[in-house]
Amino acid sequence: MNNKLLLLIIDGVPWRNWRSLFGNLEGWVDSGEAQVWKIRAPLPSTSASCYASIHTGVVPAVHGVTGNDNVFRVSQPDIFSEVRKEGGTTGAVTHSFWSEFFQRAPFDPVRDIEYDEADSAGINHGRFHTMTGYGHPNQMTPCDADLFATLTMLTERFGLDYGILHTCTLDSMGHRFKHSCEEMDDACFTLDAQLAPFIRRWRDAGYEIMVTADHGQSERGHHGGRGEDQQDAALYYFGDAEGPAPDTLLKITQLAPTILSRLGVEVPESMTEDSFLTAG
Repeated sequence: MNNKLLLLIIDGVPWRNWRSLFGNLEGWVDSGEAQVWKIRAPLPSTSASCYASIHTGVVPAVHGVTGNDNVFRVSQPDIFSEVRKEGGTTGAVTHSFWSEFFQRAPFDPVRDIEYDEADSAGINHGRFHTMTGYGHPNQMTPCDADLFATLTMLTERFGLDYGILHTCTLDSMGHRFKHSCEEMDDACFTLDAQLAPFIRRWRDAGYEIMVTADHGQSERGHHGGRGEDQQDAALYYFGDAEGPAPDTLLKITQLAPTILSRLGVEVPESMTEDSFLTAG
């Protein structure tokens, strides 16, 4: 591997919330330690569909994940599989959908809630949550600080070359409380504060970092369709590479080839988008 990289997917955070409520991330943009761009989800801008696109680099019409009720082991090459082909070590601290897409399906909570599989062709070290029982009265989301600590444990215990973290807290808050409210302001503020110390620790350990969302949300807490509010999020990058002009609109399907390029892994032919970062 040329570099080590961590991808953090903070589910369901629209562009406007990133740029106004995440003071630590924005502070690093001001100091020059991070770069930020707008990034657009594919259609449908549904969570599971976007998860599969993030890692395969293809749109839902190609990989076939059309919604949260249509979850299966995808057939296209993905970031995990390509890193493993080069002998890299992978890890995931995510919703169980990621294990189903890129390791095995269906998800067995006893077998798959936690695994360390050195010879896996996909995810070597997985720590997952299912959000079983999720609904408006109860979000069923784990603490974000615990998820950040778990990813850090995997990086330090197993020397991950590539790791991903995914949390649904803010997506769930948006669905429950909508966006123009004190609850959402505080939720974004709290996650930003919990994340910040780990950003510094991961950077000190030599990791490049990307922080982004799978999609946005409308003011009514909806996503799945077309529109800047539902599709657009921010992407923050910490690392030495050079990025495009600040007003460039990125696409979710550029993430996979960009990450593989930063890691020094050959990009498969199925990922047709160009990397948005150049060597630095």
